[in-house]
Amino acid sequence: MIKECDMAQEVLPSFLQKVEVVAEASRETCVALSDCLHLFTKQEGVRNFKLEQEQEKNKILSEALATLATEHHELEQSLVKGSPPLSIFSEDEFYDALSDSESEGSLSRLEAVTAHSFDEEADPPSSRQHSMSEGKDCGGGDALSNGIKKHRTSLPSPMFSRNDFSIWSILRKCIGMELSKITMPVIFNEPLSFLQRLTEYMEHTYLIHKASSFADPVERMQCVAAFAVSAVASQWERTGKPFNPLLGETYELVRDDLGFRLISEQVSHHPPISAFHAEGLNNDFIFHGSIYPKLKFWGKSVEAEPKGTITLELLEHNEAYTWTNPTCCVHNIIVGKLWIEQYGNVEITNHKTGDKCVLNFKPCGLFGKELHKVEGYIQDKSKKKLCALYGKWTECLYSVDPATFDAYKKNDKKNTEEKKNSKQVSASEESDEMPMPDSESVFVIPGSVLLWRIAPRPPNSAQMYNFTSFAMVLNEVDKEMESVIPKTDCRLRPDIRAMENGEIDQASEEKKRLEEKQRAARKNRSKSEEDWKTRWFHQGPNPYSGAQDWLYSGSYWDRNYFNLPDIY
Repeated sequence: MIKECDMAQEVLPSFLQKVEVVAEASRETCVALSDCLHLFTKQEGVRNFKLEQEQEKNKILSEALATLATEHHELEQSLVKGSPPLSIFSEDEFYDALSDSESEGSLSRLEAVTAHSFDEEADPPSSRQHSMSEGKDCGGGDALSNGIKKHRTSLPSPMFSRNDFSIWSILRKCIGMELSKITMPVIFNEPLSFLQRLTEYMEHTYLIHKASSFADPVERMQCVAAFAVSAVASQWERTGKPFNPLLGETYELVRDDLGFRLISEQVSHHPPISAFHAEGLNNDFIFHGSIYPKLKFWGKSVEAEPKGTITLELLEHNEAYTWTNPTCCVHNIIVGKLWIEQYGNVEITNHKTGDKCVLNFKPCGLFGKELHKVEGYIQDKSKKKLCALYGKWTECLYSVDPATFDAYKKNDKKNTEEKKNSKQVSASEESDEMPMPDSESVFVIPGSVLLWRIAPRPPNSAQMYNFTSFAMVLNEVDKEMESVIPKTDCRLRPDIRAMENGEIDQASEEKKRLEEKQRAARKNRSKSEEDWKTRWFHQGPNPYSGAQDWLYSGSYWDRNYFNLPDIY
């Protein structure tokens, strides 16, 4: 017994030591588990907090959108009724200028972040004013043996990705402002002025020459209608915003290969009005007009209604045609993929014969079946149908006998109704997402004649702001051209040139500087009670429709550019 007690006394210390080790390990395990539990609880709390923040942000965004849409609607209604709007904007505010310093700071910070997503940083400019032919190649092109200039096929630098930028940063600082006062960061622009964008009407000038060659007035109207449709074709997938022209800004384009020359001027800034005048180099046509893009904000989309009359004169036939462009709508401006549709009626009038062409640019509809579709009729002054036209403004336009077209439409309508009945989809399911049409091609009705088909875009178009080959050359300049064009030509705008060269920070700085300079110039005119005087256009009634218009005053091509405003 004594022996066993002695053995127990010898073993007990080591046993107690082991118990202490196990107990210590247990305590460390408990502490570790407690730390993990605390960390997990903390992380879960952070996640819940972030989720609450996102939910709150979405709620505020929805309320902000509703506020913007409502106030814009109230502003329009008050202007229509003749009563003053709820808020009167200062004369110092401009169409493309910020109106408060806090918004400027917000946008500057957002634009500054852009630099971190680029592979290379742009070198700072050595001076504000420098020759546009220096630095990166502006794509002046070479002369071919036949004297026609060879134009560039790409821009000096590809476009930047807009995926990392949110419009929320801008809208939250602009609640309550008129829609036209909201300035987007330069990353959402494309390196063209709106004056250059208007020039894209002339991409399919061959249709005007073709119209002049026909003796039959119906065939001429067909070509004019095709030209009117082709004029908006370049807007397909062009979701970048052109730079708003400065007051007094001009743009000229001479295309010997296409047989025309064009001059345009920003004749008004409040409201923004751009006037243009083009003429055939063989004195076979004159094409002119003035455009005031009236904007409407619908929460998830922006609608641009191009107010203003467009006139085409075929001089050999002593004919004049007038029309207005369809409404353009950009969807998903907040979230989702941007997409564009054109809709509304376009009525082309031949003021000599009384013939009219009424085209319906169809909205996409519930199933997307009507997406991009255009159709209508040419009719005489007694409204007798002479010809039917159909196609897509993104692809082509055909003409066909009206009886054949009506029969096709009747059969197509019957098939469409059967599909609707089988699907039984309610109108409430309609969304702002881009619908997928049944087919990207147009079904050609037997007996149809092709009037126009869009030219394929260059292979690098997606990296070049979805520009067409025609748009790619609009901002090119060389030393010879720079010595001839006036100093108000938008090829010489430093912000557009910087963006084209991929220098996004410089473009943002220059854009802000030009807006401030323009604002200061308007203040000085206001103090001296001096009115702005346009240089190349004057206001007056359209000679054919009688509508208020801006008409070309002449003498631009004399190249006597004196007393031009210093706008850059």
